Amino acid sequence: MLLHRLTVMLYVVLGCLLMSGVSRFSTVNVPSRDSKSDQTIWDLEQAYWRYVQENNLSAYQGLWHKDFLGWPTMSSAPVRKDHITDWITSQTSKGLAFKLVEFKPAAIQLTGDVGVVCYWAKYKWVEKDGSGMERTLRVTHSWVKTADSWAIIGGMSMAEAANPSN
Repeated sequence: MLLHRLTVMLYVVLGCLLMSGVSRFSTVNVPSRDSKSDQTIWDLEQAYWRYVQENNLSAYQGLWHKDFLGWPTMSSAPVRKDHITDWITSQTSKGLAFKLVEFKPAAIQLTGDVGVVCYWAKYKWVEKDGSGMERTLRVTHSWVKTADSWAIIGGMSMAEAANPSN
């Protein structure tokens, strides 16, 4: 009887551990089940880069939540919404034009009214003669669902190394 109880307890503990491990694994690797919201957020991320390329700062600012806080790679400190265009105007004021070369999604996770995306953006700031050095950023944005759409509430980016190690 005691051996039977110990065996049952062992199976219960092992089952819990196994389910915990599977649950943690699946949370990381299973895509969101709300594909319409996933697509909406990816579309907004692509609009983000289109607005930068068109130098449409008004539309670009419209993507951001009023309480945004983030740390872009181009900034030495975190910024709020009132400074989100600084990285653009610092280059366009020199006569450079932004060109998105590649947008490569990495992952998305939606939990309720919050979505987090991770992706790579390859771009260059182009001189009048067409020259410009390609750079790649790793970007993470956190989106929050608002009354009428989604808005970026947080984010961070970093420059990708020329030859990243895996």
